[in-house]
Amino acid sequence: MTRHAKNCTAGAVYTYNEKRKDTKSSGYGTQSMRLGKDAVKDFDCCSLTLQPCRDPVITPHGILYDKEAILEYVIAQKREVARKTKEYEKQKNKNKAELSELAAAEDRSNKEKKFLQGERSIVSTPHNPFQAEVTESASVSNMTDGRNKNLPSFWIPTLTPAAKSTEMKKPDKTIYCPMTNKPLKIKDLIPVKLTLVKDPDDKASLIVKKNRFMCAVTHDILGNTVPAAVLRPTGDVVTVECVEKLIKKDWLHPITGEKLTERDIIPMQMGGTGYSSTNDNLQGKFEKPPIQA
Repeated sequence: MTRHAKNCTAGAVYTYNEKRKDTKSSGYGTQSMRLGKDAVKDFDCCSLTLQPCRDPVITPHGILYDKEAILEYVIAQKREVARKTKEYEKQKNKNKAELSELAAAEDRSNKEKKFLQGERSIVSTPHNPFQAEVTESASVSNMTDGRNKNLPSFWIPTLTPAAKSTEMKKPDKTIYCPMTNKPLKIKDLIPVKLTLVKDPDDKASLIVKKNRFMCAVTHDILGNTVPAAVLRPTGDVVTVECVEKLIKKDWLHPITGEKLTERDIIPMQMGGTGYSSTNDNLQGKFEKPPIQA
């Protein structure tokens, strides 16, 4: 074994490779892994199911979803909001009932004190001039004047302090996009029309084909390496090059001739290619507790 080999254990230095191996085998420390092309979805796949979309829709921020998947997500989020709202209302009503009971008990206590003070003013105690008055001194004992009930005695069940109930915040009823964390509404989803590649010689199924869809205007093959955009009025998918060179010249829809604006062009968020220059973050991290000495 050479001196500079990765598995060399004869040196007195704890090498970086040994540290990585120990971290992976022990289960401690942060583990990171570079994601390859297989871990990145295709441009025509749903961002939730990571499968090719059967009924694609796109958000105003360019995130592509399968209509069935995003509707199920929205319904699940609404059910969760309804459940949290019900718990919040229940706790709110419980707090109101407790406050009303405390107010009623305090009112009864005040009435009892007033009654006792009135009784003491009517009935007077006889004064003996031959007996010295005994002045009460404040006791320093922790067991007098009801102070024994306030002791934090964990070994006595009756004196064990009770846990305070956690206050629930009013739940937010807004549904957020799972990818961008921005407000999402069903009415803002735009149906997407993908143009199939017409190749009579290719008899393979659609899901197996490498080149499945093309630009609706230039018929260029679409993929993760080709930036694309969706035209809001019709939902047609075109390349960004087509938008820059053809559409932005006259701001007319190249198929229907309809007048377009900057708002009608929605750039699609691409899945990526596996190269660092195409994606912002292609590294996955899994944080674990650090190893203790």
